[in-house]
Formats: sequence, C-alpha cells, structure tokens
Amino acid sequence: MIYSLKGSIQAIEKDAIVIDVHDVGYELLSSHPEDFSMGEEVFLFTHEVTSEDDHFLVGFRTKLEKEAFFALIQVKGIGPKTALTALSKTQPDEFFKAIQSNNTAYLKKLPGIGPKAAAQIILDLKGKLVESDAKGNPTQYDEVRQALKQMGFKAKAVDDVLSTINSPGASNQEILRLALKELGKKKA
Repeated sequence: MIYSLKGSIQAIEKDAIVIDVHDVGYELLSSHPEDFSMGEEVFLFTHEVTSEDDHFLVGFRTKLEKEAFFALIQVKGIGPKTALTALSKTQPDEFFKAIQSNNTAYLKKLPGIGPKAAAQIILDLKGKLVESDAKGNPTQYDEVRQALKQMGFKAKAVDDVLSTINSPGASNQEILRLALKELGKKKA
C-alpha cells in the first residue's frame, strides 16, 4: 500500500495528475486537478483502489480530503469514481457540515448524488464522523424546508435555495431568512 508520494507535478489532465517521484511517473486520480500547477513540488496522501475491473491511485492534498473520500466510499452504493466526482464540486469541510446538518439539498447538488444517495450518505455517516465545531439543530434544514413548502414555495425552488446555504451553526430563523431572501430574488 502506498500511503503518500512526494515529487513534482509532470502532467495535469481532466481528472488526474502525474507526479514524478525519482524519475517514476505516478498517475493519480484527483477530485481537484485544477488546484495543481506544472512543476509544483507536492506531498500527496494516496489511496490505491483495486477491483476486478479497475486498478488506480487516488491523490489528496490534505488528510481531510482523504477522510471525505473514505467516508463517501463507505456509503452503500457509492464507489471511488462517484466519490471523486462528488468531491470535485465541494470542499471536505463543507461536505461534512452538510452531513452534520442533514442538508440533503446541498448533497443532491453534487454530481453523481441523487436524492436516494444523499439520504443514504446522511443515514450511513451521521454520527460516525468526527464532530466539528458546528453546532445546531440536526434537523434544521428539514424544518426550514417544511416551513417554506407550507408558505407555498415549490419543492424544487426550496431545494435549489437550501443547497446554497450550508450553515449548521445558524438558527432555523437565520436559515429561513436567508432562504426567503434568495427566493425573493428569484421571483423578481
């Protein structure tokens, strides 16, 4: 098992990077290859994925990014490539906040994550993750979603707006206020 690699970036591709370590080029899939630059000296955490049909390395700049990847691949129905695709549109701390606050709308906006997968992520990972500084009501997004629907807003519009608000420390009133402000902009 390869735990980490240290070397220079030799190529940047759509979903991967190549790192030169003592004249050996290692291709690593990455959720954010755009964050690297050619010739940059890097230290990357790695994970080797092997299955009947596939064998590849995944590279991570931070341990937190690696933890987010591991958390996702533990969820029923989510494989390594889906996890990488989903993480390409978020940061690990935002991802963990969404889980902690039951923000399925935020999770559903990630590529490859639909309503069932978002619910499964929360079901499988809630309470198993390291607690962060975020506090608040674990059902706050559900409560705000229901309140907005009772006010007559369409479910899709509500989910679209709530997917942009990821504030687990905020009160229900603060989230409701932010959501109403955004929904008001969309009607104008």
